[in-house]
Amino acid sequence: MPTRVDKYLFAMRIYKTRSMAADACRVGRVTMNGQPLKASRTLEIGNRFSVRKGPITYSYEVLQLSENRLGAALVPDYLRDITAKDQLELLELARLAGQSGRARGTGRPTKKDRREIEQFMSEDYLDEIDDLDNLE
Repeated sequence: MPTRVDKYLFAMRIYKTRSMAADACRVGRVTMNGQPLKASRTLEIGNRFSVRKGPITYSYEVLQLSENRLGAALVPDYLRDITAKDQLELLELARLAGQSGRARGTGRPTKKDRREIEQFMSEDYLDEIDDLDNLE
């Protein structure tokens, strides 16, 4: 029994809602063999398709069909992730890039932090550094 692409993407937990899955199909984020898929296109067992989320393109192979949303533990029985290693490396690089700067959980800079940053970046402070360099 063939299943619509948008129903399958929702059932396999690739998208949170069926409308999000349909929108992704409409804008061309879901492809099969390099061709964009419409939400109404049907999938069959053995089909391979790709989903672009941000900078990463995930690739999947259909193992079984279901129109009903599954529990996360059951998804590997219905869908195989065949994403290329270079795409997974991009994901890891993006994750590492997000960790630079502030410590996790500290949130946005406070007013005091912002004032200190502005003072550090101000012309007066840079002039003081230049004056110290001239003393040497």
